Amino acid sequence: MGSWRRVSLGAVVLLAGCTTAGPSAPQVDARAVTASAGAPTDATTGCGSRVETGPLPDWADAGFSGSTRMPHVFGANGEIVAVLFGHPLGLDGKNRSNNKILWVARPTATPSDAASRAALGITATLDGTGTRVIREVAGGPGPSIIDMPQAGCWRLELRWSGRTDTMELVYGES
Repeated sequence: MGSWRRVSLGAVVLLAGCTTAGPSAPQVDARAVTASAGAPTDATTGCGSRVETGPLPDWADAGFSGSTRMPHVFGANGEIVAVLFGHPLGLDGKNRSNNKILWVARPTATPSDAASRAALGITATLDGTGTRVIREVAGGPGPSIIDMPQAGCWRLELRWSGRTDTMELVYGES
């Protein structure tokens, strides 16, 4: 038997030993694994709203010039977008950028509720705990630095001008 045939026969034997007749492994939902595009997530709870990396929607790109491709997260109802200048978010900004977030609300056809507060109110709850913090962005949606006291998945309830939305942001160890 020539050396070429021995190599071919050896490859067939090796490949035959690598196959199984049992059931295949379950498929992993890629969205759960990559939902936050680089930031840590908890796939078992589905924590962390999807961080988009494409262009901002037209209604959210006012004031930007050039490319608007930047990390951003949509609220669950699509009423607000968080543009993440400090992505991934962390506990402090000592060795990286701050947790700078630009909040942009979707324009509405009806005027805002004048009786409601002008500020963007944020009630953040750490997933799986009773830890809750309140943050406020004066003047409503706009530029902010939003820090959290612990790493993990934070579920945000957002309120401004009589409107509401929610999202989840993951803060990692810095």
